Amino acid sequence: MDVSLFDFELPEAQIALRPAAPRDSARLMVAWNDGRIEHRRISDLPDYLQAGDTLLVNDTRVIPARLYGQRLREAGPARIEILLHRRLSEDRYAVLARPARKLAAGDALQFGALTAQVVSRGDSGEAEIRFALSGAALDSAIALAGEMPLPPYIAGKRKADARDASDYQTVFAREQGSVAAPTAGLHFTPELFAALEAKGVAREAVTLHVGLGTFLPVSAEDTSQHRMHAERALLQPAMAERLNARRAKGGRIAAVGTTSLRTLESAAGPDGTIGPFDGDTEIFITPGYQFRTAELLLTNFHLPRSTLFMLVSAFMGLDVMRRAYAEAVARGYRFYSYGDACLLMRTA
Repeated sequence: MDVSLFDFELPEAQIALRPAAPRDSARLMVAWNDGRIEHRRISDLPDYLQAGDTLLVNDTRVIPARLYGQRLREAGPARIEILLHRRLSEDRYAVLARPARKLAAGDALQFGALTAQVVSRGDSGEAEIRFALSGAALDSAIALAGEMPLPPYIAGKRKADARDASDYQTVFAREQGSVAAPTAGLHFTPELFAALEAKGVAREAVTLHVGLGTFLPVSAEDTSQHRMHAERALLQPAMAERLNARRAKGGRIAAVGTTSLRTLESAAGPDGTIGPFDGDTEIFITPGYQFRTAELLLTNFHLPRSTLFMLVSAFMGLDVMRRAYAEAVARGYRFYSYGDACLLMRTA
């Protein structure tokens, strides 16, 4: 499909730089694929779920993946910034480096007390580095030296600060490994979970470590020319059994975020039966894709020309989503990671 079909205009003032407080006070657009739209708040989410439904969240935890330091050479140190992109082993990461042009294999890097060495450099600023520490010791050192990796549309307007350490993390974050938050999950509070539990809605968690490619605009002219970055995902066998059992009794799955939905679809068989999944997924969902799992999707408002907007357009129909986004812009909804959300409801 022509990528320009997924473009739209968004006033810069509607890009949220801070989240709503409290989290569940953010606005919620409820949209059906027959074109109906309602305007509510996140705290109203229980009104659209029922006993027997399952809320599926992504429990990945964002690491402070942006590191500032120096490249050490005989000619003297030079500033360098890296963004940890993907963990390769206990002591190695794939990173994006800036500036990367002069980076070379063997270069020593220093980020405060944390040291590393360049293993190799690829194209477009990519590199592989090996740290002097590994495992839990490396995790602790990164937590001390690193900064929360806010998306460019926020980081370009203000620096990350102490508030972002909690604001850019879901209340259920557990498994460390993401360089970006599963942003639909940022809206949840203990009070909202209590209201959903009282309604008889179950909660399950998958893990997908969100990589950089998820949020980047697609640079290709046609969707067939774009390839997704691989991301690590996990869905436990016992959970797959519980999800299938609830669905057999008429329960629906409400995926919280596109990452949860992509994990589900990666784990589902042709007949929609959900199985365990533990591996990399590169699933790229565009209009025409036949969904096999979730009936509802809670998600934020996404960037134009992004794989995320393509996914929601596949879930609801491109015309439906273009009209919904136009209404969101007209009504002043806040967009992107710290913005408002929409609940997408697919009818039979």
